[in-house]
Amino acid sequence: MADITPEQALIILQESELLYLPEQIDGALDRMANDITDELGNRDPLVLMVMNGAFITAARLLARLRFPLRVGYLHATRYQNGLSGDREIDWIVSPRPPVIGQIVLVIDDIFDEGNTLRSIVEEIYRGGALEIYSAVLINKQHDHKIDFSVDYVGLKVPDCYVFGCGMDYKEYWRNLPAIYSLRR
Repeated sequence: MADITPEQALIILQESELLYLPEQIDGALDRMANDITDELGNRDPLVLMVMNGAFITAARLLARLRFPLRVGYLHATRYQNGLSGDREIDWIVSPRPPVIGQIVLVIDDIFDEGNTLRSIVEEIYRGGALEIYSAVLINKQHDHKIDFSVDYVGLKVPDCYVFGCGMDYKEYWRNLPAIYSLRR
């Protein structure tokens, strides 16, 4: 159950700032797909999307990858319906299918501080993956990131709360085709 009503969610959207139009997001996804194809197009990757936030990014990115690949998922979060990811990682679903002996591409929605993505990558390596690559639609710009780097990044945002394109505000607005931020 959401912490806000649909009416409150509408007010949040009306008071938010548009950061990226759908066309800008499409351009970023096209660039990411080209880079991923150049590096992984002949490597038979297993692509794992991080639920729930990355399902829209993953679907839009996967449609641009014109080479053989397999798709799976995992569900891990630190946000747990909150506005910050300062909690312990909650593993709702482990990576599926098994990653042993695989080259894996993990697709997530946002690279904030990096703790969640690093934990996911560590878990996938523990599962026996040979190599792991990571892709995110959004890289949040601030100075409290951990020592971890993402292989493929779509867009940058300032240090603010963002939603749309799979990212939510209290479980609402994942369905928006654009990216918004709460007013700073």
